[in-house]
Amino acid sequence: MLEKHEHFVKQSYRARCHINTSQGSLMLVLPTAENHGKVTLGAVQLDTSPRWRNNHWRTIQSAYQKAPFFEFYADELRTILFEPHRLLFDFNKSLLSFCLRSLKLNIPIAETLSYQKDYPTGVVDQRNAINAKKPHSARSLYQPVEYTQVFGNAFVENLSVIDLLFCEGPNATRIIKTSARLVNK
Repeated sequence: MLEKHEHFVKQSYRARCHINTSQGSLMLVLPTAENHGKVTLGAVQLDTSPRWRNNHWRTIQSAYQKAPFFEFYADELRTILFEPHRLLFDFNKSLLSFCLRSLKLNIPIAETLSYQKDYPTGVVDQRNAINAKKPHSARSLYQPVEYTQVFGNAFVENLSVIDLLFCEGPNATRIIKTSARLVNK
């Protein structure tokens, strides 16, 4: 279930990610249309100007065009990036669907109908499992398995899944599953 009715949290991963560039990890931020106060995540509007989309695509292309599987995933990712999504939630849902399809993970996506402070027994609440203000090493969601990245000799953790897809292609699913198993031991 994707939480659509929680309040939008600024400076969270709901509107940003990290990619690997020749200068190291770079944060891509999705600009919103206005300064949001207490608005639900499902109502946050994206900036509709094409400028940020062009900048993000050029940055992704520059960072990954030499990756072994860039050409395999690039067209669909570019299409999603340039679709006229008006809402951040819809954009993120499209990206999540792309990632799940690319990883060949058949996981159904549903949206919450209302906000619930607490979920019933048996439902795992992951809404605040990833906090951009805490180091990724403090999380116990996964133990990253190293793979060959485009830049540098040192493995860079905490990147967008597009780094894994562009670098490892069909092997990305195995790496994710192995990373998750390492935590659950």
